[in-house]
This record gives sequence, structure tokens and C-alpha cells, in this order.
Amino acid sequence: MDIRALRYFVELVKRHSFTKAAEALFVTQPTISKMVKQLEEELGMPLILRDGRSFHLTDAGRVTYERGMDVLSAMNQLKHELSDLAGLSSGELVVGLPPMVGVAFFAPVVSHFRQRYPNIELKMVEDGALAIENSVKSGELEIGVAVLPVDGQLFDQYSVVRDPLCLVAPAGSRWRGLGVVQLSDIADEPIVLYPEDFTLAHRVADAFRELGKAPNIVGRSAHWDFIVELVGARLGVTLLPLSIVERLDRQAYDVIPIYHPKLVWHLALIWQRGGYLSHAARAWLAVTRDVLGGQE
Repeated sequence: MDIRALRYFVELVKRHSFTKAAEALFVTQPTISKMVKQLEEELGMPLILRDGRSFHLTDAGRVTYERGMDVLSAMNQLKHELSDLAGLSSGELVVGLPPMVGVAFFAPVVSHFRQRYPNIELKMVEDGALAIENSVKSGELEIGVAVLPVDGQLFDQYSVVRDPLCLVAPAGSRWRGLGVVQLSDIADEPIVLYPEDFTLAHRVADAFRELGKAPNIVGRSAHWDFIVELVGARLGVTLLPLSIVERLDRQAYDVIPIYHPKLVWHLALIWQRGGYLSHAARAWLAVTRDVLGGQE
């Protein structure tokens, strides 16, 4: 079986879109279609049923997707184990990071890692914490940063930060001077938030649901600096972790902690429990401990 064709098919199913799969794999949409057709011919049965621009999996497609993830995970593990034969004198490490995390915490970790292990090719994959959690679970990523809690039966973890979320509003807002804000105080406010598939977006939606409300989302972005610019343009308010808002100009923005037990940004490096962790990944974990310390 052509592993590349299997990888393209799995990516297509994960992304639910030929366009998004092609972007993720840096190929054209016709290439995705060609590889899926090649896999179908090799297996002797259809894997997807097209419906206009969308598609549905056949029974064979569902089985192929599930077993395909197992095969790709095994191939990644084989790659890690073989590269470890050379120790840390060469190799590659791919780390998954949510967009807000890189600038806030891991830039110095990357710098120290590169200084200590210059022969290891370090690649950073930016995605939402939930997507990274799923990628580590499937074996597509060896190690990555997720928002806790995660399933302790599936993952080992090393906590690096635990921050409350804060309200960020344009300077001179009606909340200026308050020591804390209740979520109910902003229940009707226009909010600029992260993408829907981000773990924190789920937490915010759940917290609003407890109030019997739906958040009034007026814009979304995966990048905290753009979110803040939209707040500065008075599109709405936002909720960001304390470590992020500490970087803001307090003359331009009002920043007040939100009081809610679920609205906490608790980050950890995660990897498969009981799985193989390469020398490079263990080195990354050690450097993270040295640079960032840890949280209970």
C-alpha cells in the first residue's frame, strides 16, 4: 500500500475538505483526488461518496480511516526509533503549539533547544490545542501543548502554566478600576474570540451556557495580537490569559480578571502514555523544564 496515498486520505477525512487537506499537505486539490482514487483502486472499493463539494465516507472508508491512523502512527514511531539510533547528533522533532502559546512562552525554549542541539531539525506546527491533542493521540505528533484537563489514561503531561482569563476592553471602559469582573457582567457585550475549534472557545461557550446565554461573537482570530487590535478598534471586548495581557499597553486597554472557575488557561506538554518518546522529544521536555519550570 502507498503510505503517501493513505496519509492524504486520512488528512482529507480529518479536515473534512479537499481544500483544507491540500493546504495542510502543501499540494493541489487534484493531487488529493488522484491519491484517493489510487488508494480506492488499490483496495478495490470506493472510500468516499462525493456530494457536490462535500463527501461522505463509505463503510470501507470509515474502516480505512481508522486503521490508516494506526498505520501512520506506527510509521511515525518507527521513524522516531530509527532516528534515535544516532542519538541527538541528527534527526527531527515536530512540536505542536497553539498560536497564543508560541510568543508567550516557547520562544526562549526554542532558542535554548537550538543552542544545545543544533543538529536536530526543529519544526513547530501551529494549531488549536484540541487539534494538537487529537494529533498526539493519533501519533501524528509525538509531543505538543494542550489545554488541561486531558484524558490521563491516554496522555502523560507536564504542566507549564496556569492562568486565569482576563477581560480586555478599550481604555476608559465601564469596568476600569474593578478588581474582578463576573462573566454575567459582560453577558451581552460583543466579543472577539478565538476560532470555534479552540479548547478555550469551548470553555467560554460552556461558561456562557451556564448563564443561559450565548456569547455575542462579532469576530474570531487564532492570533491574540490581532484580537487585541480589534478590541482597540472598539469592535468588542475579549477574554485572554493573564500571561498574554501582561504584554499589553495599560494606557490603551483596561484589563480585569474574570471570576469563573472554568475560565482558566492551564497548559501542559502532552505525549502518549506508555508510548515511545524519542531522545529529541525527551530533550525538548528537559529544556522546557529548565527554561519554564513547571506548575502543580
